[in-house]
Amino acid sequence: MTFEPGMSRISIGDPAGANEPGSPFARATIQPAKRTLAEELRLQLADDIVRGALEPGSSLDESEIARRFNVSRTPVREALRQLVASGLVNARAHRSAVVARPTIEQLNSMFEAMAELEALCAGLAAERMPVIQRRELEVLHERLRILSYDGNPQLFHEVNEAFHNAIYAGSQNGYVADMALATRVRVQPFRRAQFRNLGRLAKSYVEHDRVVVAIMRGDKSGAANAMRDHIETVREEYEVYAVSL
Repeated sequence: MTFEPGMSRISIGDPAGANEPGSPFARATIQPAKRTLAEELRLQLADDIVRGALEPGSSLDESEIARRFNVSRTPVREALRQLVASGLVNARAHRSAVVARPTIEQLNSMFEAMAELEALCAGLAAERMPVIQRRELEVLHERLRILSYDGNPQLFHEVNEAFHNAIYAGSQNGYVADMALATRVRVQPFRRAQFRNLGRLAKSYVEHDRVVVAIMRGDKSGAANAMRDHIETVREEYEVYAVSL
């Protein structure tokens, strides 16, 4: 099977070119993603593991995976390394890696760190986010509102990542933003999976709305608390998803 990246990303246009005459908001358009092969492989393999298509203990031979996706072993090796960080793969010296499942304690620790980092970013964004970035955040938020009715978890996830990235950037603290992004990469497979729960997209939008309102009001503690609650709900929703498998 040939591997063909099929993800998307969000691009923010010039505020002057809004979708409606007189709108203060920028355009939000979907464009082809610019992900590396390793990142695309990580997403595909993570989905297979989280959905149970690859069961715990299954061997992950680099050569077999490379043949499956018609790629070299180099991106496969990098994808497996990233999956080890998420607790989805166990590396073994001089042997093929194997599928794993993080323990509840490991998952809770990752989500706890994620909640605090995103809460910090949201709180700082409430204080520091420039006007143009606030407008861009509102555009993404509106895009998510529309997508919440479409029932497309994958596309919602793509825009959701842009939404959270906008808040990281709005913190105006590159170090904290980098830490939040690195942690999100580890938690990403579980955050993506929970979007498959019935009604989850609409609920996620409502949780985001509390964050956005607080940021727009300049309410630092309100934004931080709303974001912390949102990530805690994401963790709970993943647990619901995992039990349903």
